Amino acid sequence: MSPFSRRAFLGAAAVSLVAGCGPGDGTGVRTEGEGGAGSTGGDGSGAGNSGTSPSAPAGSAPPTAGSPPVRLLIPAIHVDTPLLRLGLAADGTVQVPPITAHDRAGWYRHSPAPGQTGPSVILGHVTVGSFGDGVFRHLSELRRGDTIEARLEKGGPARFEVTAVRTVAKSAFPTQEVYGDVDRPELRLITCGGAHDGDGYADNVIVFAAPAADPT
Repeated sequence: MSPFSRRAFLGAAAVSLVAGCGPGDGTGVRTEGEGGAGSTGGDGSGAGNSGTSPSAPAGSAPPTAGSPPVRLLIPAIHVDTPLLRLGLAADGTVQVPPITAHDRAGWYRHSPAPGQTGPSVILGHVTVGSFGDGVFRHLSELRRGDTIEARLEKGGPARFEVTAVRTVAKSAFPTQEVYGDVDRPELRLITCGGAHDGDGYADNVIVFAAPAADPT
């Protein structure tokens, strides 16, 4: 793992998930052992409400290492979302995107950027209160081999293929599998799932993705 991602996940063994999905809330991730660093995230960089984005030019440059992602596309479930940049809240939980009618996903900016060695983490809501479905409402419907594309601020897109989709109880969140050291760029998409008891969701849906094969 790169020095950046080692710093980002310092104390990774202590990372745990809490039942933080309140009504309409899509995530609930606590990163203990990172202190309050980065609590001013969620700056909205790369945000916008348009449902369209320019296509990557043919023969575009490869992803620029460390370049932040600004957009996420998942064709199989019709997701095309700008990406917020999320940090840590004052209570040590990972910030989540705001509850709005124009729901957006967010990249946890203390994780590696897509295309950089390590697990890049993107979070989104499954529902957004009275506004209805969240951007990751259909995340659990993804299947192995489905494609995911992260558009970066600099360089070409980082492309991934789904390797696994898991629904897990919050009490059994697979910390090491999600945040643990890997020797290549990988992607983790996280939202809530399972039953909703009025206070929150019982489970988390986690999508694991690896670099897509070169189409050429």
